[in-house]
Amino acid sequence: MRLGIGIGVLALVSAGEIAIAQTDHSGHGDGMDHTMHGQTEAAGASVLLEPGQGAFAALSEVVRVLEADPNTDWGRVDLVGLRAHLVDMDRLISDAVVKETSLPNGISILASGDAETVATLRRMVPAHSAQLARDNRWTVAALETEDDVELRATSDNPAVIARIRGLGFFGLMASQDHHREHHLMMARGEDAHRH
Repeated sequence: MRLGIGIGVLALVSAGEIAIAQTDHSGHGDGMDHTMHGQTEAAGASVLLEPGQGAFAALSEVVRVLEADPNTDWGRVDLVGLRAHLVDMDRLISDAVVKETSLPNGISILASGDAETVATLRRMVPAHSAQLARDNRWTVAALETEDDVELRATSDNPAVIARIRGLGFFGLMASQDHHREHHLMMARGEDAHRH
């Protein structure tokens, strides 16, 4: 019995010491010295791939690509414009209020929100609608009104109609893998809508 109690006490003390060691941040002072991080990693140790918040991560990745390219024209680089676009992407996903209506051959979606969100929708939905319209399996159009933007996607193919409805507004806005190319073009100061 005493042996069991002794083992239990030892386990609790050990667990407490591990918890203290895991939460001890005494080495983290104000303005942590980020230059030390890489110097203390063991060879082959795991390295984080995500450098923080989504927009920051996207900008960080673009900067890395631009710096690695000896042909980067730094006089044309527009990271401010790319940041504005990333803010728009976040606002669209986080703040847009959508009302989806099924049509016999697809979907009609009214997207609205506050004044900034509507401005974002006006910048993003028509541009992405034109990109989506390149896919000949469906017909996609964007219509702007004073208070909202309508995205309409239709098809004659029942399987495509089901896909359109399944994707809905947010899925349609995230469809097609052109975003990274688009972002790099914007960062390089190129016309991102000509591709």
